[in-house]
Amino acid sequence: MTQERAKRVPTGVIASVIIGVLAAGGTGAWWAFRSAQTPNSQQAITTPNSPATNPSVQPGINQTAQVYWLRNTGTSLEVVPSAFTVNSDEPNVVVQTAFEQLLAGPTDNSVSSTIPQGTKLRNVRVQNDGVHVDLSSEFTSGGGSASMSGRLAQVVYTATTIDPNAQVWIDVEGQKLEYLGGEGVMLNQPLTRQSFKENFQL
Repeated sequence: MTQERAKRVPTGVIASVIIGVLAAGGTGAWWAFRSAQTPNSQQAITTPNSPATNPSVQPGINQTAQVYWLRNTGTSLEVVPSAFTVNSDEPNVVVQTAFEQLLAGPTDNSVSSTIPQGTKLRNVRVQNDGVHVDLSSEFTSGGGSASMSGRLAQVVYTATTIDPNAQVWIDVEGQKLEYLGGEGVMLNQPLTRQSFKENFQL
């Protein structure tokens, strides 16, 4: 009887052993699962963003503007627009680019410009009261009344490329332009397209 009791193992001890084995096996399975998942997680972190989701990629912004040239009709001059695209919607950038093209001169032989070569854009600003243009002294040199009226039209129309109804203020070498040409035509500033049509003839 004593030997039979010694051979018997308590049920609680057996249950504890089984639970321990299962726990050890579960822990091993969990670590195996984590090890298998870790490389994929690292790969997902280091993968670069695709172009479609890259915040640094921005669509271009284009603004259409116009430079104004002159065309001889045989009896008079007419103002002729030439459209171009600026990669900006900032008013100062658009108007400045327009004047840079204007002062560079036309590339089309069917139109012309009476703005003297060498005229430089000193400054241009789009403000609440209109467009302020400051040109170099070459702007007032040479030419008769038709030439003066023509170059004035080119400046006024080009300056108002964004807003055709805007007012234009013209300075030469930082000083308000009060008289135009040797004949001393008085300019009542600010100028507009409408006031030019009423007071000047091409």
